[in-house]
Amino acid sequence: MKLSLLSAADVQRSLSDWLREQRKARKLSRQALAERSTVPAATIKKFETTGQISLRQFLLLWQTLDDLKRVHELTVEPKSTPASIDEVLRS
Repeated sequence: MKLSLLSAADVQRSLSDWLREQRKARKLSRQALAERSTVPAATIKKFETTGQISLRQFLLLWQTLDDLKRVHELTVEPKSTPASIDEVLRS
């Protein structure tokens, strides 16, 4: 386990702030986003004000406002950088 100065609450707030900014940048009301994402407007409001939301609903909002592949990439181990030309040639 790696130590971090970030708490889960810090990350929740950052994610909710980012999604709210994306919604506003697209000039979408909460209701319009609700219709596009199938997440109720009341849930969107709660998420934007408290950071609380289910993972499924978060993903529905994310895929409406951004590429879901970006979230998926968090689960993929990055490939290591080759340390030598020999490693490059072997791959």
